[in-house]
Amino acid sequence: MADPFGFLSDREREVPPSRPVSVRLQDWRSVKDEQAKDPEALHRQAGRCMDCGIPFCHKGCPLGNLIPEWNDFAWRGRWQEAIDRLHATNNFPEFTGRVCPAPCETSCVLGINQPPVTIKHIEVSIIDKAFEDGLVVPIIPKRTTRRTVAVVGSGPAGLAAAQQLTRAGHTVTVYERDDRLGGLLRYGIPDFKMEKRHIDRRVEQMIAEGTRFLTGVMVGEEPSWDALRSQHDAVLIATGASIPRDLPVTGRDSSGIHFAMPYLTQANRASAGEKVEDQITATGKRVVIIGGGDTGSDCLGTALRQGATSVTTLAIGMRPLEERDPRSQPWPTHPLLFEVSTSHEEGGEREFWANTLEFLADENGHVEALRVARTEIMPDGSRGAAPGTVREIPADLVLISMGFTGPDTASLTGQIGTEVTSRGSIARDNGFATTAEGVFVAGDAGRGQSLVVWAIAEGRAAAAAIDTFLMGSTELPAPITPRTLALRAP
Repeated sequence: MADPFGFLSDREREVPPSRPVSVRLQDWRSVKDEQAKDPEALHRQAGRCMDCGIPFCHKGCPLGNLIPEWNDFAWRGRWQEAIDRLHATNNFPEFTGRVCPAPCETSCVLGINQPPVTIKHIEVSIIDKAFEDGLVVPIIPKRTTRRTVAVVGSGPAGLAAAQQLTRAGHTVTVYERDDRLGGLLRYGIPDFKMEKRHIDRRVEQMIAEGTRFLTGVMVGEEPSWDALRSQHDAVLIATGASIPRDLPVTGRDSSGIHFAMPYLTQANRASAGEKVEDQITATGKRVVIIGGGDTGSDCLGTALRQGATSVTTLAIGMRPLEERDPRSQPWPTHPLLFEVSTSHEEGGEREFWANTLEFLADENGHVEALRVARTEIMPDGSRGAAPGTVREIPADLVLISMGFTGPDTASLTGQIGTEVTSRGSIARDNGFATTAEGVFVAGDAGRGQSLVVWAIAEGRAAAAAIDTFLMGSTELPAPITPRTLALRAP
C-alpha cells in the first residue's frame, strides 16, 4: 500500500491546470499545461489509493489495469517498476491517459464517499516520465515463428494487436488506407486533446520491434481481401466503425451540412501544416452541432479555434445529472453525468431535449437555419416533437455528430463472405474469429462504436486468439476472455 493514511490526510483531487482559455484558443496545442507539473501533488494523489482488498477500479477498466500497484510505485518514485506494471496490461497508456473517460475512476472505492483517486492523471504521468527517462524501449522478439499476419487498420485496436503479435515472434504488416498512421487517434481527435507526437513516438518503437507499416493502401480494392488472405497466415480486421449515423430530415441535402468526421479530419490535416483544398471551416459562421458526445465536443473546440461567431450544441435527450443517482446508477457502474469538457469551458451554448425537425435553406440552397422542437418521449419509447415548441435556430454550418452505425463491409462480404450482424458490425465468435477462416476482427469494427480503452483491450485479446490459431497455444495476455466478451458485448 502507498500511504496508509493518504486517503484521510489528502481528501481532495488535484489535477494539473489547463492553459488559460484566451491563450489556448489561439493555437492547436494541448489544452493541458504540460509545463505545470507538480511532483508533490502527484505524490499526494498516488498516496490516496487505498490498495483495496477488492480493487473495483480493475472492473471498471476493460484492460484490467493493475492500478493499485502502479499507484504504489508512483508514490514511491520507482518509475521503472511503475511503467512495467502499467505496460503489463496497456500498450498505449499515453493514449488512454489523455482521451479515455476513465471508467476506472467511477469504480474507485474511495469514490463512494470522497472524490476518487486521480487514476487517469497518475497513468499519464507515469508514461510521460517513462518516455522522458528513456524507460520505453523496443522489445525485440527472441524468436521468429515464420507466420505472417496482416492487420488492416492502424487505430488503437490494430496497433495494440500488431505490437502483441510482433512481440510473439510473428511477422506483422499493418495496412492503413490513410497517408499517416493512427486511425481515429490521428484524424478524429484534435491536437488540443492529444498531440500527434504521442502516436509518432510509439510507432517508432513498433518499427524498431519489427512491425511493418504500409500506408495509402485500400484493402478491398488493391489488394483485394482474397489476395490479402492468401498472402498471410491470418488477417485481423481493425478498420473501426466509419459509417456515420445520418439525420434524414427535410432539407438534409442543403449545402453547409456535413458529418463531423470529415470536418475534424480536415482540421487535423490543416493543423499539421497540410494544405487542405475546399476545407470545411467555421470561420465567421454560426455553427450548430447536432450531437452532445465527445465528437461533438471536439467539433466545438475546433470551431471556436477557427473563429466561429457562435456555436450551439444540440442534444436530443435530457440534461444528465450533476452527480451519481445511487438508485439508477449505483456505484461501481459508470454513470451518465453532465460533463463539462475543456471545449465546453471555452464557449458555446448547449441545449438539451432538442429534436431537429428540418433544415431550412436560402435561395441558393445553403442552410440558413434549423427547425427544432422540444423532444417528447412517445408511448412506444420513440422520440417525437412536443406540440407548440417548434422554433428556428440560425445556422451557416451544421455538423452532424450522432455517432457511427458500423464499418464499411461491402467489399468484405462480397470478397471473403464475412457475415454482418443486425447492428451492422462484422459478425464474430467469442474468440474474435469471423465466419471466414483465418480472419479475425477487433475493436469498433466488431464491437460497434466504443471507447479507445475497449479498442486496445480487444486488440490485445484478438492477438492472443490469433496466436493460438497460428501456434496452438499462446502466452499473450487476453484482458477480454470469451466469457467476458459474451457478457459485455453490445
